[in-house]
Amino acid sequence: MTDAAKTTEPGTGLKLAIDFGPLLAFFIANSLAGVFTATAAFMAATAVAMLVSKMKMGRVSPILWLSGVMVLGFGGLTLWLHNETFIKVKPTIVYVMFASILFFGLISGKPTLKIVLETAYPGLDEAGWHKLTRNWGLFFIAMALLNEAVWRTQSTDFWIAFKLWGVVPLSLVFAMAQAPILMKHGMKLDKAEPPITPQG
Repeated sequence: MTDAAKTTEPGTGLKLAIDFGPLLAFFIANSLAGVFTATAAFMAATAVAMLVSKMKMGRVSPILWLSGVMVLGFGGLTLWLHNETFIKVKPTIVYVMFASILFFGLISGKPTLKIVLETAYPGLDEAGWHKLTRNWGLFFIAMALLNEAVWRTQSTDFWIAFKLWGVVPLSLVFAMAQAPILMKHGMKLDKAEPPITPQG
C-alpha cells in the first residue's frame, strides 16, 4: 500500500464521528452518571477517536493530537483531584492555544492553518489563507470568553449541554460562513472537504 493510499480521507460521516463522538459520549455519560463518569467516558472516547483516525486515515491530525492530550491531561486532573473545574477550564485553554498559534502564524508569516487544513481547502490563495486564519483566530478568542462566561455562571449540566448543543452548531455555522471568502479566493468547490472543527 502506498503512502497516498494510507492517508486517503474517509467519508464525512466518519470524520464527524471522530470529531464529535467524544463530545456526545461526554454528554450521554453525564446525563446517566454525572460529570466525573462523563469525564472518564470523554477521555476513553477521545483515545478511541485518535486510534480510529490512525487506523482509517493513516494519521492523527495535529488538531486531534492537541485536543487529545488536553482531554487526557485535564480529565486526569479532574478525576484525580475530584474537581470538575479542570475539565471546565480545559476548553478555554484549548481555544486560547489555537488562537495564539494562528495569530503567531500571521505575525511570523508562517501559514500554520494552511499546513493543517490545506487538503480541506484546495486552490485557496495566500490572501484567502490569511483571512481564514484571522477569522478562526478571532473565533477561538470569542469561544474562550464564551466558555468562561458559561461555566462560571451556569450549572455543570447546562455547561455540558452547551458544549454539545451550543459549541458544535456555532463551530459548524462559523465554518460554513467562511464559504464566501473561500470561493472569492480560489477554493475548488468540487474538491473541498469539510474540515475538522476544533472542539474544546
